[in-house]
Amino acid sequence: MKTATVALLLLVGGCSSMGVEPWERDILAKEEMQLTTDAAEGATDDHIYFSKEASSGGRAFGGGGCGCN
Repeated sequence: MKTATVALLLLVGGCSSMGVEPWERDILAKEEMQLTTDAAEGATDDHIYFSKEASSGGRAFGGGGCGCN
């Protein structure tokens, strides 16, 4: 019984600090932490994904409607 209680407390306590704290946001806002640091490269990638035949969802989905990847 005691082991189950400790396991339950650890399971519930593990999710207590999810998310970004206000004092951590300055680190995540740095340029080297961004997924796309070059605006022109990001715009080109967006245009390529948008222009693919029957594509939807942008970068989240691979391939086009023709079956080629």
